[in-house]
Amino acid sequence: MKTNMNMNNSLTKLSEIKGNSTFQVLEYDDLRGGKDVRTAFMLSFMRDANIKLRQLRIVLSGSGVILEPGALSFMRGPIEVSSNTGGLFSLSKKFISAKISGEPIIKPYFKGTGEILLEPSFGHYAILELEDDEIIIDDSLFFASEDTVEMSVATLKSVSGVLFGTEGFFQTKLKGRGVVVLEIPVPEQEIFKYTLVDDVLKIDGNFSILRTGGISFTVEKTTKTLIGSGMTGEGLLNVFKGSGEVWLMPTKSVYDTLLKDQISIGVGGYDNTVVEATPEEKDGKKK
Repeated sequence: MKTNMNMNNSLTKLSEIKGNSTFQVLEYDDLRGGKDVRTAFMLSFMRDANIKLRQLRIVLSGSGVILEPGALSFMRGPIEVSSNTGGLFSLSKKFISAKISGEPIIKPYFKGTGEILLEPSFGHYAILELEDDEIIIDDSLFFASEDTVEMSVATLKSVSGVLFGTEGFFQTKLKGRGVVVLEIPVPEQEIFKYTLVDDVLKIDGNFSILRTGGISFTVEKTTKTLIGSGMTGEGLLNVFKGSGEVWLMPTKSVYDTLLKDQISIGVGGYDNTVVEATPEEKDGKKK
């Protein structure tokens, strides 16, 4: 029996970067596996809303990659898997870093020749290549990287950032040369990638997810006093200074609002709850 082991015809390659290994983000054009009415309704709703299933594919050529624990779906070829602890001293450093940053203490290390497919999800991915660069990212964004990329902990240096910031006291730092894959909360097309050249960027809210090593982070009041900041309604601003790049995701708050509003979709019996009208809406209906 002959079978075709090449990429499935129902998959579209969204993006690709080649380093020592090749990284591809694949997207399923459609899901047609519904076997009951409820699943069929949900698939129809997802199709209308353009919600697509995605999967990361990594092709190894005698190279090595580090993955987020539990991300593997399947792999093909002579690929060895190890914990990549690097000895007792290195393990101690990893343990301290994990406790500080919240990242898992041990990440699986894959090396060899073949291909790796990670678990499919409805999430979004960004592939970037570091060239002796350094980036600082939010916790839980790391998904995969080449073994030439070093992971460590970045500590906020400013007192204001620690006391008033929403970035967290510790963040994840990635440094070196190689490809990195991030699992991001919104589509990459909706991310604003600002390049600063000895400049200042101020944002109201916690929607920055990445900055390069040449950018410092602090928190400032919108006015000279806390009382004045409170009266303007703006409060505190996250401030990024220096030369480099900052990634912002302003649409994230919109998705959060949609979830908090608990809007009933009434599809396939998932949630048929009727949303109660507010007093203001009731008064408007009476008028």
